[in-house]
Amino acid sequence: MTTNATPTPPPAASPVVRRRIVVIEDHTLMREGLIQLVNSQPDLEVVAEAADAAKGLDAVLATKPDVAIIDITLPGRNGLELIKDIRAQRPEQVILVISMHDESLYAERALKAGAKGYLMKDADRGTFIDAIRRVIEGGFYVSEKMSAEIFASFAGKSQGTKAGVSRLSDREFEIFELLGQGLGTQDIAHRLGISPKTVEVHRAHIREKLEMPTGAAVVRFAVRWIETRNLGG
Repeated sequence: MTTNATPTPPPAASPVVRRRIVVIEDHTLMREGLIQLVNSQPDLEVVAEAADAAKGLDAVLATKPDVAIIDITLPGRNGLELIKDIRAQRPEQVILVISMHDESLYAERALKAGAKGYLMKDADRGTFIDAIRRVIEGGFYVSEKMSAEIFASFAGKSQGTKAGVSRLSDREFEIFELLGQGLGTQDIAHRLGISPKTVEVHRAHIREKLEMPTGAAVVRFAVRWIETRNLGG
């Protein structure tokens, strides 16, 4: 028996839900490149961008993104301080840190501040997208090498100069690193967007915590520390 009934059309495909991203990066070319990469993915989209910590905090609180991508080095308050500011007002916010700084310097600090991942800026495009998706899904992202170092640190195996500088606050550590790169008080103040007097206060705290006799001794130690790190020591 034949019928003239019209066949039932297949169900329409469900639209892809795009996860919302905020990018906080002060270098225009880097920020635009990140936005282009994210928006090229069918399941991701950038809903806001910012070039400094203050505007970044406002963007995150206004848009409530699935992930905030934050650079460590930002004008004014640095990325670590921004992470703490965001988490204080939005504890559930997922954060992925990107940085030009070696992960052995900042990854553990970023995770302790509340980030879910840490990625070097020289990572390839695929790694970057994988990191975003991993933290969205509730996981953590660091390189295998850094994962082993963090485990060793938590197991009490850290030693030497790395253990010494771990007593410094995030801002003190940032200034300590800049001292090791040869920057003076005025240069550091300009780089971080703070006053020279504030830099001097931090330098005094660094000297006290590292138990150094003089400011010059701190600088020499910082330079040696940077050199040892660069040599893999």
